[in-house]
Amino acid sequence: MKALIKLGGTLLDAPDLRASLAAQIAEQSRRGLEITVVHGGGKQMTRFLAERGVESRFVNGLRVTTPETMDAVLKVLAGSVNQELVAALIAAGVSAVGLSGVDGNLVEAEPMDPALGLVGRIRRANPALIDLLVSRGFLPVVACVAGDSKGRMYNVNADQMATACAAGWRADRLIFLTDIAGVLDAAGKVQPVLTPATCSRLIADGVATGGMQAKLNAATAALDQGVAEIDIAPGAQPGVLARLLEGEPVGTRIARAAEPVGSHD
Repeated sequence: MKALIKLGGTLLDAPDLRASLAAQIAEQSRRGLEITVVHGGGKQMTRFLAERGVESRFVNGLRVTTPETMDAVLKVLAGSVNQELVAALIAAGVSAVGLSGVDGNLVEAEPMDPALGLVGRIRRANPALIDLLVSRGFLPVVACVAGDSKGRMYNVNADQMATACAAGWRADRLIFLTDIAGVLDAAGKVQPVLTPATCSRLIADGVATGGMQAKLNAATAALDQGVAEIDIAPGAQPGVLARLLEGEPVGTRIARAAEPVGSHD
């Protein structure tokens, strides 16, 4: 089975939690699960820029990316955050390889909106490099930077990057590990199962906004592109990855049609 695991940047900011997640991923890899990891790093980016006197600006949850910000994206997301995670995975016993979407033309993008600067809209994913690495026993770790045929680079939303890579690679599972308990309803209660229709309703009602709206849009896009199972789960919970893969209801599962909680294997 193929699983794409997206790790939120907040989870990777604490060395102990980063090591725990790496150990969980390594354990599942040893059990035969084919894994690709996509990671964010927004918290680290904001801190890096603030230390240099650069204010972070966002439009609809997307970071406005000037050339100066893009330089920081490469230094932080594709640099320190990516390599710290690769090092943690290697320490846990797997042969991890750090990449961005630029490598091997893995993810192609185009400008999304002039107001956002160098933010990219993904055009397509080319999974040949992931296939090659996984077939040789390596575990790809992908930072959310994409390129185009003219050598330009773009900052890409990490959830959209995860969806594009999962669909292009034909992953069976897409697991978003985050710093929240799951998708909440208007009363603040975690919803164990959502469908595309209920996701759309949460967005239309203004319940899911900002980053969660982007995550739900990415999840429903993944369903449309053939990914069978999607989870949004709290990455800091002990043993969360094994529990999800064993069918335990943790966080929120997004499926094409609603099923009773715990009905899937």
